[in-house]
Amino acid sequence: MIPYGKAVSVDLPFDVAVDRVKSLLTDEGFGVLCDIDVSKTLREKIGTEFRPYRIIGACNPSLALQGLSRESQLGLLLPCNVVIQRENGQTIVSAIDTRSLLSLVGNPELEPIAEDVNARLQRVLERIAEVESPASL
Repeated sequence: MIPYGKAVSVDLPFDVAVDRVKSLLTDEGFGVLCDIDVSKTLREKIGTEFRPYRIIGACNPSLALQGLSRESQLGLLLPCNVVIQRENGQTIVSAIDTRSLLSLVGNPELEPIAEDVNARLQRVLERIAEVESPASL
């Protein structure tokens, strides 16, 4: 367990997990704002090989609007990130704990929004963990 997020190990190939995460995020009302291929970027920019590692920046527009309406600089902490990586032969999917992240702001009006986002991201992690093999997709 990580103090600023949650992670699950899944029995899926890396690329399948990336596609599945994007689909599950959509099911939870998120749009994918960015998809950062860290391993590709490191290879292209500094010639370093790195394990498969993607950062998916997701945003639920309604919840983002609620948060930005309560805290004008909240955009500094958006979007919500989900990471898919291969480590030690496993595909690991992790999501930010928005309660932990938004605690930096110190605005109690953001707590219900953080709870809602966390519940949605938790469902994404639970649902991807239910998929045992590409054949079951």
